[in-house]
Amino acid sequence: MRMKPDLQQFFLACDPSRVLKQENAEDQKYYINFSEVRGAEIIKKLGRSICWKSEDYTCQLFTGHIGCGKSTELSRLKTKLEQEGFQVVYFESSQDLDKGDLDISDILLAIARRVSENLEAIKIKPQGGYFTQILQECVDVLNTPIDVKGVELSLGIGKITTKTKESPQLRSQLRQYLEPKTENLLKAINEELLEPAKKELQRRGQKGLVVIIDNLDRVNDLPHVSGKSLPEYLFVSRGEQLNSLHCHVVYTIPLILAFSNEREALKNRLGGGTDPMVLPMVPVSKRDGSDSEAGLQLLRQMVLARAFPDQLSEERLNLVTEVFDSPATLDRLCRVSGGHVRNLLSLLSSCLLELDTLPIDQNSLEIVIRKHANELALAITPDEWELLEKVAETKSVTGETQYQILLHSLFVFQYHNEQGDLWFDINPVLAEIHSFQ
Repeated sequence: MRMKPDLQQFFLACDPSRVLKQENAEDQKYYINFSEVRGAEIIKKLGRSICWKSEDYTCQLFTGHIGCGKSTELSRLKTKLEQEGFQVVYFESSQDLDKGDLDISDILLAIARRVSENLEAIKIKPQGGYFTQILQECVDVLNTPIDVKGVELSLGIGKITTKTKESPQLRSQLRQYLEPKTENLLKAINEELLEPAKKELQRRGQKGLVVIIDNLDRVNDLPHVSGKSLPEYLFVSRGEQLNSLHCHVVYTIPLILAFSNEREALKNRLGGGTDPMVLPMVPVSKRDGSDSEAGLQLLRQMVLARAFPDQLSEERLNLVTEVFDSPATLDRLCRVSGGHVRNLLSLLSSCLLELDTLPIDQNSLEIVIRKHANELALAITPDEWELLEKVAETKSVTGETQYQILLHSLFVFQYHNEQGDLWFDINPVLAEIHSFQ
C-alpha cells in the first residue's frame, strides 16, 4: 500500500532547529543513532565516566560543529543518567547568557540559578546564607528596585540576572563587583548549594547531581580585554574556576578551541587532563573520496523517518518515491549535506516550501542547493578559497587562525571513522560553485 506523507506534518518534522528530546515518544521515532559511523559512542563515554566516578566530581568537555546534533545527544545523556539514578540539570545557556558579552560570574550565576530551580522543584530548598548575602550586595551595587529578601534562591538570582541581561551597563557594574569575589562565589555555590544537594539526593537514594550546560559552544569568537579571544579567556584562562564546581559538569565548548594553540591548557585547566570529546559529521564519503555507504544509509533513514515515523526502516526504503522522484534525488541531498544534520534538514525544509505536493523532484532540489551555495560563498574571501583548496587536497587543517575560521563558518567539516582516523573536508555544497582540484 502506497502512503504519501502529509506535506505540512513532514515539514514540521524537518524543522532544522528542533532538538529531539529522548523523553518524547514522538521524537524517539525520528532519532537515528549515528555512533557506528561517527567513530565512537561519545554519549556512552561521557555517561560511563560520570557513573564510574559517581562519588567524585567530573568536568567533561563536549564539542562539535554547530548543528551537528550535540543537543540531541545531550538529551540522550540526560535520560541515561536519570535512569542510572542521577538528578540531572540540563539547560541551554543561550536562554540565560549573551553569547557575545559574558564573563565567569555570569556563567556561575546561571548554573546556580538553574540548579537551585531544579532542586526547589523536587522539594530540596537550598539555605543560601552567604549566597543570599552576596545577592543582597549585588542589589545594593546595582541600585535598582529588586527585592531578594525571603524569596527562593533561584528567584533571587533570576531577578538580578534578568535585570542585568537587559542592560549592558548594569551587567558591567555587576561583574566589576563580583570579579574580586569569584572565589567566594564559588565557595558559596559549593558549600551552600551543591554539597548539601548531593547529601540530600543520596539520602533519597539517588547517586548525585549532574549539570549539563548546552549552547556554550556558541560563544562568539571575539577579542577580550585580556588579549585573548573570548572563548580562550572563559574556558582556558578561567578554566580552573569552571572546573571547581562540586558536582558532575558537562560543558559544551566552541569547536575552535579543540584546534587552537591553547588546546593542552584547555585540557588540563578545564578538562582535568581529559581531552574534549568531539562529535564529528556523519561521513557521506571516505577520505579517498569513495562513498561511505554506511553513512549514507543512516542519513537516508533520518530523512525517511521524518516522513514515515511509524514504519520500520526496511519499509521506509520502499517508500522513497512517495517523497522523492527517485532514490538518486534523496542520495544527492544526503551527499551535498556533507553529513551535517542541520544543513540536511535545512535544505530539505527549503525544498518542501517550494512544493504544492510531493514528491521532491531533482530540479527543485538543485535550485535550493545552488541558492544555498551562492549564499555561503558570499562570506568567503580569496585567501579563504586558497585555504579551502589546501583542505580539499590534504584533508587536514592546522591550528592557524584562518583554519579555525573555516571550521567555525561551516566551510570545512571534521570526520572520524571506526578506526579512530581523523580527517577534514570542504563543505560539499561549495564544490557546486568552485572547482577543487
